Amino acid sequence: MKIFYIVSAISLCAISVNAQNAKPEDTELWSPEPKVIMPAKILGGAPSDAIVLFDGKNLNEWILQNDSTATQKWKLSNGAMTVDKKLGDLCTRRKFTDYQLHIEYRIPTVIHGTGQGRGNSGIFLAALPWGAGGYELQVLDNYENKTYVNGQVGSIYKQSIPLANAARKPGEWQTYDVVWTAPRFNDDGSLKSPARVTAIHNGVLVQNNYILKGDTPYIGQPAYKAHGAAPIKLQSHGDPSEPISYRNIWVREL
Repeated sequence: MKIFYIVSAISLCAISVNAQNAKPEDTELWSPEPKVIMPAKILGGAPSDAIVLFDGKNLNEWILQNDSTATQKWKLSNGAMTVDKKLGDLCTRRKFTDYQLHIEYRIPTVIHGTGQGRGNSGIFLAALPWGAGGYELQVLDNYENKTYVNGQVGSIYKQSIPLANAARKPGEWQTYDVVWTAPRFNDDGSLKSPARVTAIHNGVLVQNNYILKGDTPYIGQPAYKAHGAAPIKLQSHGDPSEPISYRNIWVREL
């Protein structure tokens, strides 16, 4: 025991001496230098390295999921695109893996329905052509409108309850800022690492690096099936309420 105390004392003395001899520059890193990104001049605007998916002028970056050659898409007016429930979901032409996403949406001022039948849409962070159709971040009018909590706005649908309800009133523009880490798969199709998502709704953290259990089905349990880069999809939900609108959509690949 006495030997132990002696060794410990020697170690502490050595640490003390090293600390006295240390210099500030010993712990300074000068490379690699972070890439210089010019932030947007206006709040919520696209930074210099972003891919602008929708700036209110056209829908060139988007296709209908059920007809990629269609020239008729969602309705474009006053710098926003409005869901056309007769035409179906809209997908990006490009495919993505990991990214930062900014998107804004608006529930119409005049809105009818309750629960899931009120301003329903969804942002599929990776759209897949099978099963649940991908991984959905819910869009819904939950301003004084209750539904099951793992299906309200800010939820990872049927998986993760949002940390808060930050819904604005119908008629007001709302924002999502999302960091998406796509799942990775082994050569045999088994899961190597699951998907993760952080989401901020109207400036409020609603998903904090949540680890997804799989896709987001309406019925049944989530599951993973091997895939690579995938489009981002905006849902044209079949509920009878008035359609919502989107604007100012950009993405930064990570």
